[in-house]
Amino acid sequence: MSATVTALPAPTIRRGRKFDQVLDGARRIFLRDGFEGASVDDIAREAGVSKATLYSYFPDKRLLFTEVAKAECSRQATEAAALIDDTAPVAEVLRVAGTRIVRFGQSEFGQRMFRMCVAESDRFPALGQEFYHSGPLMVRQRLVGYLSKAVARGEIAVDDLDLAADQFAQLCKADLHDRAIFGINDAKPRDVTRVVEGAVAMFMARYGRR
Repeated sequence: MSATVTALPAPTIRRGRKFDQVLDGARRIFLRDGFEGASVDDIAREAGVSKATLYSYFPDKRLLFTEVAKAECSRQATEAAALIDDTAPVAEVLRVAGTRIVRFGQSEFGQRMFRMCVAESDRFPALGQEFYHSGPLMVRQRLVGYLSKAVARGEIAVDDLDLAADQFAQLCKADLHDRAIFGINDAKPRDVTRVVEGAVAMFMARYGRR
C-alpha cells in the first residue's frame, strides 16, 4: 500500500505595516553582502524589526531577495519612463533615456544586481526574468510607445519598433558596460555624454527622416 504524498504549499509574501521598512533594510544588506552572505539577523537589525516580524512577511530569504530586486528595478524604471515627453523631438528624448540607461548600468545598484542575477542564476533561475520584467522591459516598452508616436508624426521611419528600442539600449552600453562589469569604474561624466551622443547619432542616422 503506497503512502500518499501531500505537497506543501509554496511560501508566500504577506504585506503589512512594516513591509517597506523590511524591504529597505534588506536592500542595503543584500547589496553589501550578496544573497549568500546576507543573514536574516543582519537584515532584521538593519530594518529595525524582529526576526519574527521579518519571517511573518517573508518566510523564505529567496522571496525577500527577489522582492528587493523587483521593487528597486520597478522604481528605477518608473522614474526613467516618467522623464520621456511624448511631444519632445526624438533626439532629445533619446538623450534623456540614454543617460538614464547608462547611469543605471554604472550605478552601484545596477552593477551589483547584474552580478547577483548572474551568480544566482542556477539557484534562482526566475530571478533574472523578474529583474528584466520589472526594470529593463518597462523602459523598453515606454520607449517603444514613444517611438511609435514619433513614427506617426513622420519624424523617424521604423518598421520594427522593438528591435529599434533594443538597438538603442545596446548602443548605450558601448565600452562603459563591459568596463563596469569587469570592475573598471573610471567613467567620467564626459564618457557618459560621449557614449549617449554616439548612440543618438547612430540611431538617427539609421532611422531619422532625411
